[in-house]
Amino acid sequence: MKPVYYTALCLISKILTYVKVYLTLYIELLNLLNRIKVISLLHLCLRIINMTFNKSHLQHFFPFYLAALLTLTPWVSSPTALVMGFALASFGFVPTTFALGKVTKKLLAYSIVGLGFGIQLNEAIEATSNGIGIILSTIMGTLVLGWILARLMKLDKVTGHLIASGTAICGGSAIAAVAPAINADEESTGLALATVFVLNSIALFIFPVIGHALELSQHAFGTWAAIAIHDTSSVVGAASAYGEEALKTATTLKLARALWIVPVAFISALLFRSNSKKITIPYFILFYCLAILINDNLPQFHMIYEGIFDISKKLLVLCLFFIGCGISIEKIKAAGAKPLIFGISLWVVISTTSLFYIMNYVS
Repeated sequence: MKPVYYTALCLISKILTYVKVYLTLYIELLNLLNRIKVISLLHLCLRIINMTFNKSHLQHFFPFYLAALLTLTPWVSSPTALVMGFALASFGFVPTTFALGKVTKKLLAYSIVGLGFGIQLNEAIEATSNGIGIILSTIMGTLVLGWILARLMKLDKVTGHLIASGTAICGGSAIAAVAPAINADEESTGLALATVFVLNSIALFIFPVIGHALELSQHAFGTWAAIAIHDTSSVVGAASAYGEEALKTATTLKLARALWIVPVAFISALLFRSNSKKITIPYFILFYCLAILINDNLPQFHMIYEGIFDISKKLLVLCLFFIGCGISIEKIKAAGAKPLIFGISLWVVISTTSLFYIMNYVS
């Protein structure tokens, strides 16, 4: 008796056969318009369908496709997706017949643009104006300190800059935005994300404990969490555990810091330009800004914006799964412990110095 999943795969193969025929017809028609960039995307879709039509291929890499679909559900978080990708890559369940790197780079850009529809411009500007000093000083201080530490530790400058950017602004989202701007490869991006997610998990539990031990006020803890915890999700988790006022302060201030993805991405593109002196302009950041402006000026479509924002968040999780698929035990061994030590060192310095400032100058 054939297993149930084999029957399902046969049914999927038949459906893909019909899809393949229709796509082939469409591509033949669109060949007349070969200057349109959409054609390359359709060719890519056809290649993927041709690949998946192979039953033996689909059977062997079934866990990969299943995991990719699961990342689009509410049950898989960003760190989980990264670990899933790494696990599948370690056991050889990641197909090598198409370039995940190129797909990931495009999806990252689309995801970041979509996240712009979730930024409330008025709240972000208000929060920025109220805490412009501490926002600017911590972002610039983190990036400069990261550059110095990376040189002292002889860490790969791209990996170091990605970790510093994630620490300075908003964790995985900042890394996802800066990576394509500086043409970072999958290995550097994956190591940076893994480092940030490990530290996020630790901060989620220890920050409320430290806050209560030092008897920080709700406002002071919210400010500290927004500065010293990388990802917005972990900021929200730690602050909500501390109190309602801390949660409001932390989320508003973290929202304001997210706006600084734009200048940091452009500056990063300038700093990491190639020897040809050509600057890789991160055009998706311009669309990110446009999405924020559309959301602010056309509020009557907020339901649509919420839908785009939610889809973008799930696409970002899918991207992190693909990035995890590009990490292997061999690559981690080759990189050594430097990325994690670098991330911890940078995080400890930023956490302690910001805590000292908040305890003395923030009520």
